[in-house]
Amino acid sequence: MKLLRYGAEGAEKTGMLDADGKVRDLSAHLPDLSGAALAGLTDLRDIDPATLPLVEEPGRIGACLSTVPNFFCVGLNYALHAKESGLDAPSEPVLFSKATSALSGPFDPVIIPRGSEKTDWEVELGVVIGRAAHYVGEDEALDCVAGYCTVNDVSERAYQIERLGQWIKGKSAPSFAPIGPWLVTADEVPDPQALDVSLMLNGETVQSSNTSDMIFSVREIVSYMSQFMKLQPGDIIATGTPAGVGMGMNPQRFLKPGDVMEVTVEGLGRQRQEAVAAT
Repeated sequence: MKLLRYGAEGAEKTGMLDADGKVRDLSAHLPDLSGAALAGLTDLRDIDPATLPLVEEPGRIGACLSTVPNFFCVGLNYALHAKESGLDAPSEPVLFSKATSALSGPFDPVIIPRGSEKTDWEVELGVVIGRAAHYVGEDEALDCVAGYCTVNDVSERAYQIERLGQWIKGKSAPSFAPIGPWLVTADEVPDPQALDVSLMLNGETVQSSNTSDMIFSVREIVSYMSQFMKLQPGDIIATGTPAGVGMGMNPQRFLKPGDVMEVTVEGLGRQRQEAVAAT
């Protein structure tokens, strides 16, 4: 299934894509697509999308989840990205968080924070947890995954690296977590380590890779994280970005108002965001 949320911000309804890529209204069966609802996704599999009301003009597509308990990220998880950052490949996953208030729709503007000079882009495979996971082994880790989504882990590098404290400061501004357009259920992604990922900036491809190049696989990441915390339904894990971020360019290149990002993970949908200045 490909699930989504459509409508004006704060008034989104839940939808499902049919075989023709058209939006069907799912809200009578699933009023809110959020963490708590993910445990019941199997109940939706018997629904024929053709029996749902057709949405002729869905309008804005919102974040594919209305709320999430936690937004986790894995840093330096592609070898070439670690190299362009001037760092050795990590021996175990590097974990950090984004504030959940950073969630935004896949086509909403990305807002460059006041005073920012180093706002950057990062295409990532997003993993959505579907059931509680604590002390799970790698052999059962993927059973805890409800689905996957495209993520742009927007980052303000000066706040992240040049200021004191943790990376979360550079990762959490409003609009810094576009997710979607769809939540694609795990049964439609037989191998999360075989997906092309790419990001275009103003029509130029700056990131192009495949999840097979991840240092730590989805299976390893979910199992590893569950040794330290209890993952909850609705938690999102952004699994790292490949080479090609602005910070790694020579000279470095960062977002400015009017820049347009097109962000794609194979089978999970394409995002498009225009960078705008904070007011």
